[in-house]
Amino acid sequence: MSLDPEGGLEGRLEDRLTPVLRPVRAGNGFEEALEQILQVVRLGLVPGGERLPAERELAERLGISRVTLREVLKVLQDQGLVESRRGRYGGTFVLPRAAGDLGEGELRRRIAEVDIEDVLRFREVLEVGAAGLCAAHGLTDEQADRLREALARTQDAPLTDYRRLDTLLHLTLAELCGSPTLTAQYAAVRATVNDLLDCIPLLVRNLEHSQRQHSALVEAVLDGDADGAREMMREHCGGTAALLRGFLA
Repeated sequence: MSLDPEGGLEGRLEDRLTPVLRPVRAGNGFEEALEQILQVVRLGLVPGGERLPAERELAERLGISRVTLREVLKVLQDQGLVESRRGRYGGTFVLPRAAGDLGEGELRRRIAEVDIEDVLRFREVLEVGAAGLCAAHGLTDEQADRLREALARTQDAPLTDYRRLDTLLHLTLAELCGSPTLTAQYAAVRATVNDLLDCIPLLVRNLEHSQRQHSALVEAVLDGDADGAREMMREHCGGTAALLRGFLA
């Protein structure tokens, strides 16, 4: 499977970051920029070992100065999430992080600070709504191709990459629904969902079931079956919710 950050199976980096990166509001530029780049890292939109966009591009997309951006990147570096490399092929690179890197204390802290039921319900509302909107309004040929490609990337993905590619599929669907507000809210809640998923094991049988649901969901969206898309997404979210409740609640 290609992990080319500029194209191939992963798609262009710019497209991957579109659902998350947006101009920040005046007054909280540093905080909001930090929040958005943290989401990029937590969602795996730039995998470990890959480079973030150049400072100039990031600053322009966020609507902040490069001085402010460097302060944000310094925080991420201090937290061990990225590293800066010099030279011709330098830049800011996301550091790989295996699930096993999270200690038991960190996992318990995450669970204690999250209202799991609230997160799961909000996620379901957003995802079911996005699926229904995509099917009801229809997709252009280019958008349909993007959705098919996002689904294809999840098929036969190695376990180490599955959750990240699964996230990209769901983010793509959220973005294609046509509501930037919904997309931004979904990116935020999905980052929290991913934190929770890091706390439970990957189950091959569950992943196989999820893939069948993904295929049925994409088929319903492309067929313009809004009721079917909503129902399949509701069922899909319910399966994830059941696992998280079983392991964490």
